[in-house]
Amino acid sequence: MSVSGDILAMYRAPRPVFRRRVGDTTREDRALAILILACALVFVGQWPRLVRISYEQGQDLNPLLGGALFAWMFLMPLVLYLVGTLSHLIARAFGGHGSAYRARFALFWALLAAAPLWLLTGLVAGFAGSGLAQQLTGAAALGAFVVFWALGLYEAEWGT
Repeated sequence: MSVSGDILAMYRAPRPVFRRRVGDTTREDRALAILILACALVFVGQWPRLVRISYEQGQDLNPLLGGALFAWMFLMPLVLYLVGTLSHLIARAFGGHGSAYRARFALFWALLAAAPLWLLTGLVAGFAGSGLAQQLTGAAALGAFVVFWALGLYEAEWGT
């Protein structure tokens, strides 16, 4: 199935989709591609919010976009690799028997699967500004990410 189809399927049946996506072999190239795509989508989701900030505060847009680009495309992949590996070590302390690759993949895939909600959050922040609507969409995006990561990590460490 396509990546976009699997993202939609994650909202119905996340565990089988994760099992199919992670596969049986260690493929760091696949994990890195998913991570970069997820970070790129979250970065693009920041644009409307940054344009609004630039307009309201009279700032130049380019430094705001450059900072978000640096954060999401250079720093966050490193941070997420570290968090994914630490989640494996913590799971191992609680009896997990998966691999560090599968734990990282669970984190990366969760971020990609929740990316549509992060894009929506950015649109709401850009068009409606801060307020209840932005908080609700942000909470939905964060909730989806946490649920997808938890289910994926469970599958990666304790699943069949």
